[in-house]
Amino acid sequence: MKTIDILHETYAALASNKVRSGLTMLGIIIGISSVIAMVSIGQGAQASIQSSIQSIGSNLILIMPGQQRAPGAQVSAARGSARSLTLADSEAITKDITLAKAVAPETSSRYQVTSKGKNSNTSIVGTVAAYPSVRNVEMDMGTFISEQNVKSLSKVAVLGATASEDLFGLDANPVGQTIRINSVVFKIIGVTKAKGGSGFGSQDDMIFIPITSAQRFLAGDDYVSTISVQAKDSESMAEAQQQITDLLLKNHHITDPTLADFSIMNQADILATASSITGVFTILLAAIAGISLVVGGIGIMNMMLTTVTERTREIGLRKAIGAKRADINIQFLIEAVMLTFVGGVIGVLLGWGISIGISATGLIQTQITLSSVLLAFGVSAGIGIIFGYYPARRAAMLNPIDALRYE
Repeated sequence: MKTIDILHETYAALASNKVRSGLTMLGIIIGISSVIAMVSIGQGAQASIQSSIQSIGSNLILIMPGQQRAPGAQVSAARGSARSLTLADSEAITKDITLAKAVAPETSSRYQVTSKGKNSNTSIVGTVAAYPSVRNVEMDMGTFISEQNVKSLSKVAVLGATASEDLFGLDANPVGQTIRINSVVFKIIGVTKAKGGSGFGSQDDMIFIPITSAQRFLAGDDYVSTISVQAKDSESMAEAQQQITDLLLKNHHITDPTLADFSIMNQADILATASSITGVFTILLAAIAGISLVVGGIGIMNMMLTTVTERTREIGLRKAIGAKRADINIQFLIEAVMLTFVGGVIGVLLGWGISIGISATGLIQTQITLSSVLLAFGVSAGIGIIFGYYPARRAAMLNPIDALRYE
């Protein structure tokens, strides 16, 4: 039987009952579009999280006070409230760790900030001149904190983009004006460029001041909440992390690493963990959406079994005039595959449209990849073959004499 004849017969068979064929394809369309949309949401979320993590710094190593706690342990002594790191630790890292390109200690807490009748409760970060390099911060107006500001305990401040908008309004130039942080007056010397939110806190909604001024006038102690270290390159991050661990253990007079009063994690580890979590999340979404594909496949099998029953006399007639089992098998199998293929194409287009629509809402940026589209096509074809095989085989195995007698 020629290919063109098979395709012609397939079209005629499916077109003879358009409503039934359309309803059967609907299950595949819903299933494929759901898979495409769910995978695009998962991949978009993964890309967004990776972008946020990468935006907090380059080749970044974070050192936080408090003992590293095992998973499932009680969190009665949270690391954020611990006091075990000081400026002396930061200076020791700068001096002794050759793989550290830049070091930026910081102390942060939330305070009420006021300016000209406006007020905002925001995060105040006391830090040093190296902070922009370590944490990928760029200036939009003015300058960042200098080493001289740190040494002289200057009461100067650099506003994040959101903090500037909250305190002075959109498109304002607050450089040279003053704000009150916890009733202490600070002069604004710069505004950073907007970076967008992050799972680690939005740098746009922060106000940066010299770390010595934060310790003296706001915190009232000499402790730091985080030490950010920028390694020379990505290859040296692990070695730099180990050197920092050894140095701090020595300086803190701790012989047992499990009793360390600080914890260290690097950007690569954070990124790998986040990617693993979002990857599982994507697979879960795709699996849930894939259930509808199975339902659609069952619908195709049901339709093809009904078609075989309706066309029993036709099958018997074809066999009587010389059609082989393989011809009948291929005919019905191609009909099933054609249903899933057409449904798959429509489903991919619909899923693509849903993904674009979700991105347009601004809730989350979806990401459609070629692999997900090819997977959808492969799955749709596979469903056609798997769920169409049994009806096709049943049609091919019919006895021509019994088929011709069928009423």
